[in-house]
Amino acid sequence: MILISHRGNLNGPIEKRENSPKYIDEAIQQGFNVEIDVWYKNCNFYLGHDKPSYVVDENYITNKKFWCHAKNIEAMEALKKINTNFFWHQNDDVVLTSNGYFWTYPGKKLLKNSICVLPEISNLKNFNCSGICSDFIESYKIYN
Repeated sequence: MILISHRGNLNGPIEKRENSPKYIDEAIQQGFNVEIDVWYKNCNFYLGHDKPSYVVDENYITNKKFWCHAKNIEAMEALKKINTNFFWHQNDDVVLTSNGYFWTYPGKKLLKNSICVLPEISNLKNFNCSGICSDFIESYKIYN
């Protein structure tokens, strides 16, 4: 089971720290993959949910433990060029990541190759899928 920290969160959302490189690095040090929100603007990569907040270099973005959520169309194009694991979604039931996983909206039907996103929203308890992305990812270690 792939365990993915949502924006760096381990035991619940901490909005003021989400997507900050230090917070993300802490989640990686704990052994988790991390979903990060990526923007591309003026030839630079940025992290941030609602806006580009933290400038990061290309080498940082290419970490194999990252699941990059492209937040603007420029980010999607730039992420493809550097061969990262990325996806774009808004409120789709499911989208295909560049690595071939089904990034599945909370509460929607899971497939064997799905990443179950924020199961805490739909109170999901049974996981017949490839991975879980959660703000409370520490609590899902039992599935690993």
